[in-house]
Amino acid sequence: MSAETIFRIHLALGYVTWLLCFGAYVWPWLKSMERDEAQRAIATVHSFRFFGLVFLVPGVTGDHLPADFSAFSNFSAYGDFATGLLAILALLAFRVRPLFLALVVAFNLVGVVDLLGDYTLATLGNLPARAGEFGSTYAIPIIYVPLLMITHVVAFYLLMRSRAAVAAASPAPTT
Repeated sequence: MSAETIFRIHLALGYVTWLLCFGAYVWPWLKSMERDEAQRAIATVHSFRFFGLVFLVPGVTGDHLPADFSAFSNFSAYGDFATGLLAILALLAFRVRPLFLALVVAFNLVGVVDLLGDYTLATLGNLPARAGEFGSTYAIPIIYVPLLMITHVVAFYLLMRSRAAVAAASPAPTT
């Protein structure tokens, strides 16, 4: 089996496993919380995204990756870093709810753009075929990225659900 095939299997199973874990343990827990507390838990997970800067550390990934890997690594590293900083700011602003919620939206938007951009650049650069050269960063797209994407989707769902709940609870306008 090729490294590319193994990588794609790992990536798919990373999503399957996280979705199973999320459905059994995390989603029931988040649903039982008040909306802002659930967003705080999600922000805590994303506050560790500063770790993406590892793509800029020489020698962490393989030496034989294509020259255009630097476009991927720079985009990924700085996108993760920005997302992590916004998540940390959200955590610091938790007591100022309007600011907290604005930062929750910001880190989720930046984070989703980062992950979608990472997938796009990785595909365009045919990085799955070179998965054996990722070095210690191999675990990031397999274990960490699926969790990040799932929590972004859940964060947006919780934001939209709470907006819908507020609209449903508001009295209908009278004419």
